[in-house]
Parts: sequence; structure tokens; C-alpha cells
Amino acid sequence: MAMRHDIAARLIQMSGRFLLNVPDELRFAGQDLPAPVTVQIPTSAGSVQCAIYRPAATGETPPVFVNLHGGGYVWRRPEQDDHICRHLASEAGCVVLNIDYWTAPQHRFPTAPVQAYEVCEWAAKHGAEHGWDGERLAVGGHSAGGGLTAGVCRTARDRRTFTPLLQILDYPVLDQVSDPATKRARTRRPMISPPLSRIFTGAYVPDLARRRDPLASPGLATDLAGLPPALVITAEYDSLRDEGDAYAKALASAGVPVVHRMVKGVDHAFTHKGPTETVRTILDLMAEQLRAAFSVQT
Repeated sequence: MAMRHDIAARLIQMSGRFLLNVPDELRFAGQDLPAPVTVQIPTSAGSVQCAIYRPAATGETPPVFVNLHGGGYVWRRPEQDDHICRHLASEAGCVVLNIDYWTAPQHRFPTAPVQAYEVCEWAAKHGAEHGWDGERLAVGGHSAGGGLTAGVCRTARDRRTFTPLLQILDYPVLDQVSDPATKRARTRRPMISPPLSRIFTGAYVPDLARRRDPLASPGLATDLAGLPPALVITAEYDSLRDEGDAYAKALASAGVPVVHRMVKGVDHAFTHKGPTETVRTILDLMAEQLRAAFSVQT
């Protein structure tokens, strides 16, 4: 079974079947910013390449946002988030680090969570050396990147190494345990179908017992008190909607400040496909929430 999932995952990587080619109409603010500079950041799970986007100069040291792309922990293409990184750098006035974390089946769980956390820790500790304020740090991600974001925030809370001011969970993957066939999609042909979900999970976490680890399935954890404020975005037709909606409620019940937006009329990955005005509204919401978080005195 594991080998079958590995083969399927590699075919997905090779074919580009789920490549998200972002249309020009979804490229809003920040298109005039210079091309990002890439750096290599050491982690205990291997060196990670990150693209650094910088906002227009203001004379002040900007805060930093760490972005984690999606792709089911299998597809590895951080540049698909270029339009988001540029928009947030421009509209939230922050440096954006876009992480090229390693993916399955070549690199299984917990490689990606370790790399995601340690890059964030590096960004918090070394900001002064690179021109940003590491004490004003937020982290966010899309799909699998949303699940990684939740894991980063758990680890940071438990280790008390740094404190993200905001976590952005954009249609996140939060439950690797439940049978994908039980996850309700409110459309006949959801983007994340049960067979596709099984491939992603089987390649990423083939060990059934490890799927309950809170870094693999943050949505199943119950100890949520003390996590950073959250912006949780879910999509009406997405088969992952229910776990995202439930996590937003659980965070709020644990006393975590939460802004939750369930976006009507869209499926998974809508921030990369449209419709245009819906994407603009959500990217503006992300920027607004970042500006508010970064304005808090630390």
C-alpha cells in the first residue's frame, strides 16, 4: 500500500497534474517589488531554500511573515505563492520569507514540520542581521502549509522560543486520521477527492500511528490554550472545510482570539484560481490582520 502511494505521489510530481498556474488577474499589489533574493537556511532536517520578498523602503525596520505553500506535502513549488507573497509584503509592509520545505515521499513526516519550525525560529533570532524585526513575526500557510503553520505555533508555544503574533491558516490540512471518504464535500467534483487525499497522506505519513501526532494532525489536538491569534479561512465546497471550521471553533473555545472566514462559492486552493474579487478580498483580509498584529507592541 505504501509503495503504491509513493509511486502515485512521484507521478503527480513528475506530471505537474496539480500545478497551480496563477492567472495574471490574481496578481494585485506588490508587482513592482524587486525579485526575491534566495537564501539557504540551516535546519536539523537539512538546509532549506527561502525566497525573501522585501517591502518598499520606509525608513523603519519591517516585521516578518513566514509563508508555507500547499501541495499535499507532496507537490513542491513555493513559487506558486509569489502573488500572495508580493501582496502581503506590499500591503502589510513586511518582509516575507517563502519556504521551500522538503516534501514526500522523498522526505516523510516529520521533515516538513521540523524545517518549517526551525526556519521560523531562525527568522525570529536573526532578523537584525538581515534587516527585519524578528520579534514581530507571523506565520501562515495554504492547505498543507496551513497544517504546518499550526504545527509551528504549537512547537513555539511548547518550547517558548519565540511567539508568533498571528497564524494564518488558509484552507488548512488538519486531520490525517479520518477516512477521506467521510470528509464531506459540498460539490460533486471536489479538488481534494478521497483517492487524492489517500495518496498525499500515504506518502507523507505511511505509519498509521504517527498520523495522530499533533504535528501531523493539529486538528485532533485538545491542548490549544496559549496558541497565537489566528485567521482561519475555509472554502464552502472544500472537502477540508469541516476540519478547518472545527479548528477555528476549538481555538476560540480555548481562549485564542480567532477571525474565521468561510468563503462561499469556492473550493480548495481558490486563492490561486479565483474568482478575482474573492481572492482580492481574502488577500486584503490577510494583510489587514497582519498589520493589526504587527502594530501590537512587544
